[in-house]
Amino acid sequence: MKCGPTLTVMLTYNDMTVCNAHEIFEKCKNSSAEYWGFKEEPLARDEMKKLFAYMKECGKKTVLEVVCYDEKNSLAGAYVAAECGCDYLMGTVFFDSVNEFCKAHNLKYLPFVGKLSERPSVLDGDIDDMIAEAKEYLEKGVYGIDLLGYRYNGDASKLIERFVNEVDAPVCVAGSVNSYERLDEIKKISPWSFTIGGAFFEKVFGEDFAEQINTVCDYMAENKEAALVK
Repeated sequence: MKCGPTLTVMLTYNDMTVCNAHEIFEKCKNSSAEYWGFKEEPLARDEMKKLFAYMKECGKKTVLEVVCYDEKNSLAGAYVAAECGCDYLMGTVFFDSVNEFCKAHNLKYLPFVGKLSERPSVLDGDIDDMIAEAKEYLEKGVYGIDLLGYRYNGDASKLIERFVNEVDAPVCVAGSVNSYERLDEIKKISPWSFTIGGAFFEKVFGEDFAEQINTVCDYMAENKEAALVK
């Protein structure tokens, strides 16, 4: 399913939500990005609920990405996503309990595939196995897959290309999209979505946060030269 790629802005750095996430969104809410999200840690629950509610008031699609590898914490993350009224739950290792909870609460669930470890996350595993894993989860009714393509301890380009071409569902390439070369690759392969968080904080695509968002959106819609002229 190739209907993107759409930028999802993550207000996170090193797989943790930044403490001034609300302030950054306030400054960038009129930028070109429609999809916004952050992680389950470390903001207080009330602060998370307020920020997600404000994002939705501003017409945004909302994403909670949960970096958890055990069932108890993954399910707890799903509860948070539902309580915050999120549109999408990304991440968690797949568990039937999380999947059933998401179905019951109208959450679009995009679990991880492969062997995950550490935080920031690192991805290991065989490409064929990850594709088979994704197809199994899709048969169980998940919305799509959260693919940590550029966190892969292997040939990331090969993984992303094969995965997007062979998995007939929305695929979000999440993590470490931090160069124009990787944007070019994503544009060519055309997954459903991709996330950028840390690269914006590191000013990879410009000095101003909102301007970086617009630059990336323009670049993905056109070409590098046209985007940089604007």
